[in-house]
Amino acid sequence: MKAISRKVITAIIIAAICISTINLLMVRKNFSFTNKDTEKKENRIILGFSQIGSESAWRSRNTQSIFEAAEENDIQILFKDAQQKQENQLKAIRSFIVYQVDVIAFVPIVEDGWDNVLEDAKDAGIPVILVDRHINADPSLYTAYIGENGIEEGKKAAEFICSKFKKPGQYTPGKTGSKISDKKEINILEISGTSNSSVTKERAGGFRQVLKDNKGFNILCSQDGDFLRSRGKEITENLIKSSLNDKAFKTDGLYWNGIKIDAVYSHNDSMTLGLLDTIKNYGINLESTVIVSIDGEQLCIDALKEGKLNCVVECNPNLGPMLMELVKKISVNEAIQKNSYIEESIFTENDDFSLYTPRGY
Repeated sequence: MKAISRKVITAIIIAAICISTINLLMVRKNFSFTNKDTEKKENRIILGFSQIGSESAWRSRNTQSIFEAAEENDIQILFKDAQQKQENQLKAIRSFIVYQVDVIAFVPIVEDGWDNVLEDAKDAGIPVILVDRHINADPSLYTAYIGENGIEEGKKAAEFICSKFKKPGQYTPGKTGSKISDKKEINILEISGTSNSSVTKERAGGFRQVLKDNKGFNILCSQDGDFLRSRGKEITENLIKSSLNDKAFKTDGLYWNGIKIDAVYSHNDSMTLGLLDTIKNYGINLESTVIVSIDGEQLCIDALKEGKLNCVVECNPNLGPMLMELVKKISVNEAIQKNSYIEESIFTENDDFSLYTPRGY
């Protein structure tokens, strides 16, 4: 084999050096680009958000609204679904603290048990926003609350029922054409939300405030439906099965211990839809029963238009824009209100349904 000439060896060495130099420049260029990209991301506000779950169309829309608003405002979200368990939320909030997010927001499942984790967030210098529900804790442990006014929602529901029964014995028929015989007392079934949640207490409290000023209205029974459609079905089915008369269910309405229920007040649409599912399955006629629900999901608005419900009090899930505005203000230490409530309306059987627009959830 012939020896390789010095010129060839020199050319090979030069070529190798050139290739190495080019590669090094490419690496430096890519590294520089990566650093700029990382710097851009690091300048974005990071929000740690814990949702309680996805138990209803309302809740899903609430989450979607927050993601949409975050994208519009170039805010990064670290998201945790608690799946209806407080322990999962506590873990999520602690993980946000470890990650050192800029702001923490969460929908508290229940009112109690947040003091320690919020103390940790305060010690870490991370502001906290309560979304949709209140808590029992020192107000200094959280920066703000945004959401619905549960007390006002409960009041609206009670005011509608009282307007239907102007006074015991005088029923005002709506478009459903239902009639009720004269009665000395109006008996109400309350299907309430999750026990020990602030919104449940507020909706119950506001409802009772109005009834207190309207004699003759009696909450016959209050059942915990946990804001779930399955519980609405279960509660209704138990009422039907307990109304046996000569081995047959009473089909002219719902009864509690033999007393006929004149009105149903449901704390959310999911439980109301569960009730409607069950009365349909059992062939129960509720034309003479006034039914009021809270939320404003499309399925319940449709049921209102069909005459299956009498009133739906809106609980607006679109909290995303409000939340992102607060997050941005907090991140630059701008003064904010402690409590902010979203605008909400009410839908009744007396409305012009042609004016309704799709709910989107």
